[in-house]
Amino acid sequence: MSLFITFEGGEGCGKSTQSRLLYQRLQKLAIPSLLIHEPGITKLGKKITQLLKYAKDINITPLAELLLFNVSRAQLMAEVIKPNLAKGNIVICDRYADSTTAYQGYGRGVDLKEVKVANDLGTQGLKPDLTILMDIPVEIGLERKKNTKQDRFQSENLSFHRRVREGYLKLAKSEPKRWLVIDAAKTKTEIAGVIWQRVSKLLKAVSIK
Repeated sequence: MSLFITFEGGEGCGKSTQSRLLYQRLQKLAIPSLLIHEPGITKLGKKITQLLKYAKDINITPLAELLLFNVSRAQLMAEVIKPNLAKGNIVICDRYADSTTAYQGYGRGVDLKEVKVANDLGTQGLKPDLTILMDIPVEIGLERKKNTKQDRFQSENLSFHRRVREGYLKLAKSEPKRWLVIDAAKTKTEIAGVIWQRVSKLLKAVSIK
C-alpha cells in the first residue's frame, strides 16, 4: 500500500499542521506510515538545514541553495524515502522538490531547466502520488509567523514570497491530477476533511490493485 504524499506551500500556510494531522489519522487506522520533513531528517540534512536557514556569516548564492537542497534530498531518498516505500509504507513529506522549484526557481530566479536537472538528480525521478498545496495570501501567512524565529527565507521581502506563491500555483496548474490545492484560510478541521477525502480515495485505489 505504498504511497508518497507531499505537502507544499508558502510561509505560515499550515502544511506542517496538516501533514501531522494526516499522519495521526493513518496511525489511528493502523496504516503503516511515516512523517518526515525536508531538509533536516538525516544527519547530513540537519547540518545542511542550519546552513540554509540560519547561516549569518556566509553568503549562499541561489544556485548553491538549489544544490544544497538536492544534496540533502538525495541522502533522504537513500536513507528514508525509498526504503520505506519499498516496505509498503505511506510516506508523508513536509516539503519536497516542488519547494525547490518554487523557492529557488520562481523565488530566487534560478533557471527552471537547471532546477529540473538538479531536482531530478536529488529525487532520482521519484514523484509524489499526491501533492497538497496549502495556498494562502502571503501577507496572511507571514503574519502567522511573525512571532517565530525568522529564517533566511521567512525574512525575504513580499515580492519574493509572491513569486513563490505564483510558482506553486503554476506547478499545480501544470499537473492537476497530482496536485490538490486547498484554501489554507479555512479552518483546520475543514482542511483536514478535504485532505482525507482525497487520501481515502487513493488508499482505496491502491488496495484494489
